[in-house]
Amino acid sequence: MSELELVGLCGALRAGSTNRKLMHVAARRFGAARFIEGDLRLPLYDGDLEAAQGIPEEVAQLADLVGAADAVIIACPEYNKGVSGVMKNALDWLSRVKGGVWRDKPVAIMSAAAGRAGGERSQYMLRLCLTPFRAQVLPGPEVLVADSANAFDDAGMLKAESAVALIDDLMGDLRRAALQRRQGAAAAA
Repeated sequence: MSELELVGLCGALRAGSTNRKLMHVAARRFGAARFIEGDLRLPLYDGDLEAAQGIPEEVAQLADLVGAADAVIIACPEYNKGVSGVMKNALDWLSRVKGGVWRDKPVAIMSAAAGRAGGERSQYMLRLCLTPFRAQVLPGPEVLVADSANAFDDAGMLKAESAVALIDDLMGDLRRAALQRRQGAAAAA
């Protein structure tokens, strides 16, 4: 059996984003896998652009990446009590790609935010946004990193052992779901 393919999507574009740090911590805790971060620097969704030019190349590349993944980690900040525009835009574009790249895909979501709830509203909204895709969004445990500017050490590791324990639990579930999905596909072939 080949190595698992793990894709990470970060809803913040800033290189030093605490959500990017969180996503990388989770990817390391997932275990052996080929990890690739998807690029969400996409044009704003525009139906006229799609009608005139079709699906932009960078959207097609992201769709191929998500479609080929065994599992996906989404780390998304909370902006103004919801998901970031970057994440919503990526989801809107991916909804336009043929083939249902999210269908039955194991997905773990997490968030880091400056506030005391750690991005709780963002996660709730993200779950709703993923519903039409019929992804296998794991129900928990919820990984909510509050006061995120102070939550990581200089090496980008989480300081709180309790947060690391939640990530380990979530990544263990994500790994099992990815392996089950792969085994089911192999049995069906």
